[in-house]
Amino acid sequence: MDTLVAALPDYLLFNRDTTLQFTGGLFWIFFGLVLAIDACLYKKSAWRHAFLMAASLFFYYKTSGLFFLLLLFTVTTDFFIARRIAASANKSRRLSWLILSLVLDFGLLFYFKYAYFFTESANELFGTQYHVFNWLAHWGNSFFSGDYFTVSKIILPAGISFYTFQTVSYTIEVYRGKVEPVKRLTDYGFYVSFFPQLLAGPIMRATDFLPQLYKPYSLTKHQAGLGIFWILNGLLKKTLLADYLAANFINRVFDNPSLYSGFENLFALFGYSLQVYADFSGYSDIATGVALLMGIHLVQNFNSPYKARDVTDFWRRWHISLSAWLREYIYIPLGGNRRGSAGTWVAIAIIGGFIVMLSRSWAVLAVLSILCAFIVLMSWLIPAVRQWLHTNLNLLITMLVGGLWHGPSWNFIIWGALNGAGLVIHKTWRMICPWKNVHNGLRHAAGIAVTFTFITFTRLWFRTGTGTTWDDFDAAHDIAAEFSKGQAMIDQIFLRMDWSVAPAVMSAFAPVFALFAAGMAIHWLPQSWKRRYRHRFASLPVWAILLAVMTTVFLVYQVQSANPHPFIYFQF
Repeated sequence: MDTLVAALPDYLLFNRDTTLQFTGGLFWIFFGLVLAIDACLYKKSAWRHAFLMAASLFFYYKTSGLFFLLLLFTVTTDFFIARRIAASANKSRRLSWLILSLVLDFGLLFYFKYAYFFTESANELFGTQYHVFNWLAHWGNSFFSGDYFTVSKIILPAGISFYTFQTVSYTIEVYRGKVEPVKRLTDYGFYVSFFPQLLAGPIMRATDFLPQLYKPYSLTKHQAGLGIFWILNGLLKKTLLADYLAANFINRVFDNPSLYSGFENLFALFGYSLQVYADFSGYSDIATGVALLMGIHLVQNFNSPYKARDVTDFWRRWHISLSAWLREYIYIPLGGNRRGSAGTWVAIAIIGGFIVMLSRSWAVLAVLSILCAFIVLMSWLIPAVRQWLHTNLNLLITMLVGGLWHGPSWNFIIWGALNGAGLVIHKTWRMICPWKNVHNGLRHAAGIAVTFTFITFTRLWFRTGTGTTWDDFDAAHDIAAEFSKGQAMIDQIFLRMDWSVAPAVMSAFAPVFALFAAGMAIHWLPQSWKRRYRHRFASLPVWAILLAVMTTVFLVYQVQSANPHPFIYFQF
């Protein structure tokens, strides 16, 4: 007992080795305690929300240390700003408060996520030699009279992109009059910091989450069974599928693509498509299950995306909460597919600035300026060009913003641009396709195959722009190295493809190939089948559900490596 008490402070203090990850036992001890206390408070909403906000802040502290103060600052400022917006009758004053909120939220996001990028790019463009100095950390140390924050580098707080988008959606919806501002800071803090989806979504818009705060808590046995199913499903996706494929094949090839044949590079690329889906949707499944056990329904974030028949269908199925956010707060305000707007050209200028800084060349600025002037002239002279711009320009901008949201890298720019181009090409093809009214199994299967292949090859740029270890989270992207690594993989696939090695590779890595095939087969099962076995699981007797839990826990710990892989989207 004395040993347990002596060790307790280590588990209460921030330590990267004891973070509260879904795949670790410490999280489930934490969740069990939270669930037990929540069961005593569920009839008293004010106390319940205050407790869950405090528990969520502790969860974030265990994940990101003193960055929980940054989260608390964002919660507090946006709470009071939203109340000022709602209380102001003057439209210009309401807009001023909204702009202040957006500047604070996006200012912090840009500071932590893009400081290295802007500093390094400015040094190249202007011949300066500025060094990154963490002014927020410096001011924090002065305020607290100690060396609590590192001033020599800027560390990216986990989940900042996700909770920033949630706070922005709340302020905008209050400004639009679609949401009444919450009355208690703890209610708003609970919404922003709710720990199951805090680090990697789904991104809950205020209109989806806040009404649930004031409904009576209810949890039937069937709902509890569904919650447990989603948790087990997510754990198996993450550990048995995503992490196993990554550790035993994918990471090796991506680390040194030139050492492997074109066939191995190709399979690693398709394997990564399954890995990133299993990893990210696995997190969403666990978050959904944990939230459901607490009486909160999260929005669906994935809907079997590799069943998509075209690129448009894919983006309705993949990371649904982010796609919906980008559509609601960027694509539609810019004018959608009806028209361009002043915001369209402002967005083009901002994205152009990013591209210039990425290239670190004034020549690129000159080329972009000439290109924009040419397009504007053509759209003025030729109505068809103008219509094309109105239909597609805002869509391309939205996808480029989605790419930049992931990080300041050429690879993310390329990834976003490729997906934007895919959407534009599909929309154009749909208008002229001679078989658009033909519906049969062969055309459906061909659409799925083409879409999956296209999405998989765009993942090459996503993967080589992404770090997946804790050490990578603190560092700026090495853009040249990332780009060359992607190019090396393309060279292997298209210039050094050797199908003759396929039998030997498949034999040597038989478990990996079998697991990939099983994962894809389950993914492609009809939705009605999946719905049926989910509800049958939820209807099982308690002893059978407990047996499934113990079996899953056993499997997870059998396949889990000594150093568990963080969820890929934690770095965004």
